[in-house]
Amino acid sequence: MAGRASDAPLSDRLGRPAGVLRLSLTARCNLNCPYCCPDNREPEGLLSDPERVRLVAVAAGLGFSTLRLTGGEPLLHPGLPQLVRDLSALRAVGLREIAMTSNGQRLTRRLARELREAGLDRLTLSLDGTTAASVARMVAPQASPAQGEHCLRAVLAALATARQAGFEPGAGRLKLNAVIVRGRNEDQVVPLAGLARELGVELRLIEAMDVGSRNGWRPDQVMPAAEMVQRIGAAWPLEPLGRPQHGTASRWRYRDGGGLLAVVASISQPFCGDCNRLRITANGMAHTCLFASQGTDLRQPLRQGPEALSRAIAALWGARSDRYSEERSERLRDPATATAHAEMAYLGG
Repeated sequence: MAGRASDAPLSDRLGRPAGVLRLSLTARCNLNCPYCCPDNREPEGLLSDPERVRLVAVAAGLGFSTLRLTGGEPLLHPGLPQLVRDLSALRAVGLREIAMTSNGQRLTRRLARELREAGLDRLTLSLDGTTAASVARMVAPQASPAQGEHCLRAVLAALATARQAGFEPGAGRLKLNAVIVRGRNEDQVVPLAGLARELGVELRLIEAMDVGSRNGWRPDQVMPAAEMVQRIGAAWPLEPLGRPQHGTASRWRYRDGGGLLAVVASISQPFCGDCNRLRITANGMAHTCLFASQGTDLRQPLRQGPEALSRAIAALWGARSDRYSEERSERLRDPATATAHAEMAYLGG
């Protein structure tokens, strides 16, 4: 690519290739989940949609072939179908897939259909409980059971709406995320698995992570993925499928044919060794790790042109050596090494 010293595949200091670009569209959210704690304010200097398209085009040319749109809540972004349509045109320059993670609260039939027709390939919705009370505990600090019931019904409706729009679970186009926090919703592990089996969607259970500094994370809030799998396996026997290279989730198959289960074990079984993700915030700050304390501003090279942006991203990735999750235990033992992390809502997970 023009502007780079070499046409060799881009890799960081640990030999990890470029692969996934996670692009946040907003830091705002219509929920206030305890593990994320958004402040519902946009950072200064938001990128425009044309700038986002140009950034993704350059990144795709460098090897970031998978794009995941995140937030905050990406469905709050105005003009989302047109943005997806413009991004889908970048398949000609190396982009292979466009995915999105959402809480599903604003996913109407029309919007789901427009997103699928615009070129959105995969959609992951989030639901952290199966009852009004359990969902209320996870969507806002003071949420009522009635609010929990409303959110639960909205996600269930969004799953049905997404399927009708062509996001077929059997093809991996529709999945369900759940963050498990001990002391809040660990009793929902088996019920969530049962719900996902009933709906025919793959459930991805995620360990509570120390992203940001607002959520008051403690190690004792983590239910290890192995324990989640053990609980579910006692109800429905499982067989392991493993974690694909560069993937975040280890997957399991129900022996009775009831579908697939996945667990994201960033705390108990870190996967830094083959992480291939670059995160871009809504205002153009690039973070080479989910647990990074600071990012690199890409707005100036973006506005200088594609060659300058290509050089900036290549240099950033080439200098990358992050492996925070593998070093977490040591860092927690030594307060002198502790640093404040960027917030989840800002980074987009």
